[in-house]
Amino acid sequence: MRRVVFNQKGGVGKSSITCNLAAIAANSGKRTLLLDLDPQGNSTQYLLGENPDTANTIADYFSQTLSFNLSPKKPAEFITETPFANLSIMASDPELEEIEQKLESRHKIYKLRDLLNKLEPHFDEVFIDTAPAMNFYTTSALVSADRVLIPFDCDAFSRHALYNILHVIGEIRDDHNEDLLIEGIIANQFQPRANLPTQIINELIAEKHPVLPIYLNQSVKMRESHQAGKPLIHFAPSHPLTQQFLALHEHLNNKKRPKKSAAK
Repeated sequence: MRRVVFNQKGGVGKSSITCNLAAIAANSGKRTLLLDLDPQGNSTQYLLGENPDTANTIADYFSQTLSFNLSPKKPAEFITETPFANLSIMASDPELEEIEQKLESRHKIYKLRDLLNKLEPHFDEVFIDTAPAMNFYTTSALVSADRVLIPFDCDAFSRHALYNILHVIGEIRDDHNEDLLIEGIIANQFQPRANLPTQIINELIAEKHPVLPIYLNQSVKMRESHQAGKPLIHFAPSHPLTQQFLALHEHLNNKKRPKKSAAK
């Protein structure tokens, strides 16, 4: 199962959601891989610390696709183990920004999918973190994924952005990945005592958008988790926000998976 966490709007918690769902999957015994495609590297810093020791990053993989090499590195060589059992990462690097234009001009949009296909026997779940932009890497992720999770921070600006996101995903599905499924909209930084977030969520549900039934509450515990460099399942396993993440992961994995469309 390959999931990409995507929203063109910044500050909606993409990295937090990606890392915590991946950590929960790994903690449950699943061989889990996280890909950090955001040049800012928030997921990489969350799981590996501020100055990670990474021999090869996802940027090195993409760079390798730009030149002919008689002895290319194997896919596993771009993977770094995290301090957490069963959880590996393909770390980000600022070089992603430097090589993006070359990758786009040379039509390398399917290279990430090729990489994940080769790694498929070695992992049970893959989570992909993306930048807050519709760029080459985000498109590559959507082309490569089975499902999309859309973090949503319950305000009017996010709601307007959501409609555009749904349109973009629909285009990717039509042009590149007909099996791509919008798995759900995640209400993040939710404030249950405030009227506006509840109103907006209820209106999205009334519009038949796939809002997931578990909402992630706003909590300082998430920032403390970032500071400690430990996902919530390891940092505060009994905290209410951790329990919400556990419930969300369980819900996602218990949903009935539709059959893939027949080959044309």
